[in-house]
Amino acid sequence: MKLIIDRIAGHKKMFFTAMFFLLIETFADLMQPTFMARVVDEGVKNKDVGRIILYGAVMLGIAAAGAAGAVLRNLFASRTSQTIGKELRADLYGKVLELSFENIDRLQPSSIVTRITNDVTQMQNFINGSMRIMLKAPATCIGAIALIIAQTPRQFPVMAAILCVSAALIAANMRLGYPRFARLQKRLDRLNDVSREFLSSVRVVKAFNAEEKEEHKFAAAAEGFADAGIAATRVLAVFSPLINLTVNMGIIVLLWLYDARDAGRIGRLMASVNYMTQVLFALGMVSNILNNAVRAAASSERVREILEEAPAQKKAASPLKPDIRGEITFKNVSFAYAGSSKTALENISFFARAGETIGIIGPTGSGKTTLVNLVPRFYDAASGSVLVDGFGVNDMEPETLRGAIAVVPQKALLFTGTIRENLLWGDGGASEESMRAAARLACADEFVDSFPDGYDTVLGQGGVNLSGGQKQRLSIARAILRKPKIMILDDCTSALDASTEAAVLRGLRAVSEHSGMTVLLISQRISTVMRADRILCLEDGRLLGFGTHAELMRDCPVYQAIYESQIGGGKLG
Repeated sequence: MKLIIDRIAGHKKMFFTAMFFLLIETFADLMQPTFMARVVDEGVKNKDVGRIILYGAVMLGIAAAGAAGAVLRNLFASRTSQTIGKELRADLYGKVLELSFENIDRLQPSSIVTRITNDVTQMQNFINGSMRIMLKAPATCIGAIALIIAQTPRQFPVMAAILCVSAALIAANMRLGYPRFARLQKRLDRLNDVSREFLSSVRVVKAFNAEEKEEHKFAAAAEGFADAGIAATRVLAVFSPLINLTVNMGIIVLLWLYDARDAGRIGRLMASVNYMTQVLFALGMVSNILNNAVRAAASSERVREILEEAPAQKKAASPLKPDIRGEITFKNVSFAYAGSSKTALENISFFARAGETIGIIGPTGSGKTTLVNLVPRFYDAASGSVLVDGFGVNDMEPETLRGAIAVVPQKALLFTGTIRENLLWGDGGASEESMRAAARLACADEFVDSFPDGYDTVLGQGGVNLSGGQKQRLSIARAILRKPKIMILDDCTSALDASTEAAVLRGLRAVSEHSGMTVLLISQRISTVMRADRILCLEDGRLLGFGTHAELMRDCPVYQAIYESQIGGGKLG
């Protein structure tokens, strides 16, 4: 709960303003039964119409003040909670942007989404509810009990017993509820994970008629979430009625003890019963506050975990900002993903000169993508050194390093918006001519110009209204527009036909020769990499060969096997 308290402290002016108006509302609620008792005992009993009108007018004024306090309290409470919720989400989002891929892999994207949305909402609701009733509930409870004892002192033992029993029930409620609500949030993570996986692969699911299988998987996750919800709410279902029963029994005892010994003061009896009802309502509010506190505490812990997550990648004390040319050196580099016992890369060493095109080929799972992910420092090598222009990537300022690198991932990623907006991600200040030139080099200009709105064509989420090859060409154009010193192409021409791929590669080579750009070109097709200046051949995370196509055909059996399986004895001109 410390996180919630700290956030409220950051908005203490609005918080205490809300509390002030809440006190006015509470005072108005407490005064009404007292004046009602006077209406009965002094006005109705004595048939004094003047006193009835006087006290009625006072009650009306108090009710108006209480209503005004409630309205203003709600306004300030809502504003404070919404502001804190907005700030928490912004802080979480900013923190996630700072984290490395290793951190995100460990936290899991679906869990991060749940924490930014549902967990923050739980905290926000608690802050809003606590500002509305946190002070009102105990103030009402204490004030009502004090007024009951003042009017009927004999009721003190009854009040003490009610408070003791209620406090014990509320404590048990919290103790049993916290772990159950924490479990509920974890089950929600799982439900979101299954939903996200299905929605991102819905085409594959339908293509394989696997709807029933996915339905069972979702049903299992939903059932787990429902079971956790039932277990959590079962605690509320037991303790809330018990608290109500305790207070109602107190009302019965109060009426029994009062008896008819003071029939002339029936107004006081009415007030006492009214105050007992307020005590019941206040204890119910306290119970609800604490139940919400249990949920908010569980959510707060999950949010705090992200905010206090230590980045897996450490920043250099004095990060370097060199003028990057594009030389890449791997010295005895090994790497394994967190939580995996298998080494993804083992003792990799090679050197790429600035302006070279380095092809990277190997069987699936050989470590090709892992290797290029170490260059922009998406992950840190477990041992060995990754150098750019002789500087360790760990010693460089990430913005400087990544500012000189463009990455075209295996799965083309486009954003909701126009084609123009997507291309300008590469360089927001690029001219129209530069943008169109990049599109031509990536062979994207033809299909873009065929659209009625051209570069202002709006793309759906992920570029859903484009083919796979079109998305890949736009992704390549976006990278070219960046004018990087190092370009990483992760099997990003897989959806292109042979002639289009050849044209795109010619365009990239022209850019490389003109600007001195270093290209790391991953592909499953030997025809794509064989014209690279030099080629890395990987298998099971090990470097089996590094050289020209002719050198690997002579010295690397794995490369020879790939060539034979794809091209055979034929000649490729």
